Amino acid sequence: MKTFSAKAQDIERQWYVIDAADKVLGQVAVEAANLLRGKCKTIFTPHVDCGDYVIIINADKVALTGNKENAKIYTRYTGYVGNQVVTTPSKLRRKHPEMIVEHAVLGMVPHTRQGRAQASRLKVYAGAEHPHAAQTPTAVTIA
Repeated sequence: MKTFSAKAQDIERQWYVIDAADKVLGQVAVEAANLLRGKCKTIFTPHVDCGDYVIIINADKVALTGNKENAKIYTRYTGYVGNQVVTTPSKLRRKHPEMIVEHAVLGMVPHTRQGRAQASRLKVYAGAEHPHAAQTPTAVTIA
């Protein structure tokens, strides 16, 4: 008996759409990360990129539990000495609401070349419209 290992040419990529309106950020991010990695497929192989395309709509309406809207902080560096930029989800929601969801999902995929390839298949939109209707994405429901 031999262990099955998926090959890159065996992968068939599908499109999924997740509606994040009034859903908890962590639950949306977990579902999206699992689809991006391909962990729900029977041919999942950790060292092969088996994932699918994921579209997240209504990212501006995603819910944060507790006091995370004001207490959570996102830190980034501009590259200049002393230029550390700290922001909260409430400020980020006003300027770039899709960045909240992207940051959560990208934290759940591997931080390697394979993870960057998986992250390139993530499409996040603040509103309910997306330009990927031609791919006929399958709707994913989050409990």
